[in-house]
Amino acid sequence: MVATALPLRDDLSVDYDAFADNVAWLVANGCDGVVPNGSLGEYQTLTDEERARVVRVAVEAAGDGARVMPGVSAYGSAESRRWAEQAAEAGAGSVLLLPPNAYRADDATVRAHYAETARAGLPVVAYNNPYDTRVDLTPALLAALHAEGSIVAVKEFSGDVRRAYEIAELAPGLDLLVGADDVLLELVLAGAVGWIAGYPNALPVSSAALYRAAAEGDLDTALPLYRSLHSLLRWDSKTEFVQAIKLSMEIAGRPAGPTRPPRSPLTSEQEAAVRAATEKALADGHK
Repeated sequence: MVATALPLRDDLSVDYDAFADNVAWLVANGCDGVVPNGSLGEYQTLTDEERARVVRVAVEAAGDGARVMPGVSAYGSAESRRWAEQAAEAGAGSVLLLPPNAYRADDATVRAHYAETARAGLPVVAYNNPYDTRVDLTPALLAALHAEGSIVAVKEFSGDVRRAYEIAELAPGLDLLVGADDVLLELVLAGAVGWIAGYPNALPVSSAALYRAAAEGDLDTALPLYRSLHSLLRWDSKTEFVQAIKLSMEIAGRPAGPTRPPRSPLTSEQEAAVRAATEKALADGHK
């Protein structure tokens, strides 16, 4: 499932035609679906009208709403529920939800937040990103959320591969999804059953091949691919991941455009590093 970047024009308006084309292109090139309106999709900068239209466009372009998992994160629980309801009305199959991120919420608040959003009726995938939200969905808390019926899976972005085993012990029915590109292989080997990915926006064929080889335990294929792509994949875990992935998309011939403020352009050093890694990947035959 690709956390889709959102193409913007030079005037920072949303290029919905380019977005629809990218969604269809990702599905045609081996990706199982898309996750619009996540951090990579710059959802925090979108108007309500833009955010709703992104979901509708994604569902239509994907050709099957089950392939679409919109992000429904918001400061308020009622707002997250409304976005989940909008996703359901648009025909999406599931939603992705951060914990409350206006402040460092306690466990009871987190549980109430997920329960409220789950009332919209779509399966909810929790998103654990303790770096940006300052709320850590620990294995014990995830187990509680799953036992209460509030979540069906977790996008795990802590980078701590050891958590995979504890989550499996405490909540064996909870699906673990890789949440950071640069720990893909480690988490799949530890039992992850999916990947919410960033770099397939630029290189879907090679990324899908990497994931499927890892899932099948074919390390002879997966490990060389992983090593070859890792200089790019690690940008998914950096603060500048949106700018980096958009630059890689442009180099690979996909429309991406600028980012909206407050995200600023990459520094010259960062741009050079991303450009070199992307051009090397393309020269090595990745696509």
